[in-house]
Amino acid sequence: ETERMEEGGELGERDSSYVTEGTENYRDFVVDSVLHSHELGDIHYCVFIPDGYDGGKAYSLYITLPGYQGLYFQGSARKTIALTEYFLEHYNVQREQVYISGYSGGGETLSLVLDRRPELYTAALMCSSRWDGGYQTIAGAKTPVYFVTGESDEYYGSEPFDRAYREIRSLYEAEGLSETEIDRFVVLDIKPADYFTDKGMKNQHGGGAGLFSRDSDIMGWLFGEHES
Repeated sequence: ETERMEEGGELGERDSSYVTEGTENYRDFVVDSVLHSHELGDIHYCVFIPDGYDGGKAYSLYITLPGYQGLYFQGSARKTIALTEYFLEHYNVQREQVYISGYSGGGETLSLVLDRRPELYTAALMCSSRWDGGYQTIAGAKTPVYFVTGESDEYYGSEPFDRAYREIRSLYEAEGLSETEIDRFVVLDIKPADYFTDKGMKNQHGGGAGLFSRDSDIMGWLFGEHES
């Protein structure tokens, strides 16, 4: 078995995992690179690396988990964690700027990631999905999480996010955190119907896929406003 690691284009320390870079590009992303993990098998991903990256300057890391098409299956939470750890170890990443989001089935995967290793991430964004994991781990790590969905999401409804929000909030209340402190760590954003219809979207679940990622308030929270 070949034992090597890619690190900013250079070979790093010997390891039982290695990367095969994708050969196609889409909107500046390299498509379908594969991290070959000795333990977990092949981990497929698309990646954008800034042209000027040379390892000398630390960059933020943002991981996003898309919806249905094979992402949410047994083991994918572990693969997401392994991929995160690969980038943290082999690229110059600003450790206080590691962000993750998940939409639909990818949000379900994200909830399992946060149930296992919330301390890896600076903040998390859950979109149009439901929480499948437990709550104690994320509350213990105090990883901020933002829940956003339509009030009448056609696939999940808004109830699963409302329930997860209340569960996490109750754990912080039991710790004695103030309302202001809790508001920094967990946010529930239920969008009304006109949020979608005013922007020409006919449904809330599919509409959220495009709208939430372009919403400056939502993405601004993820990338730093939660710290204020």
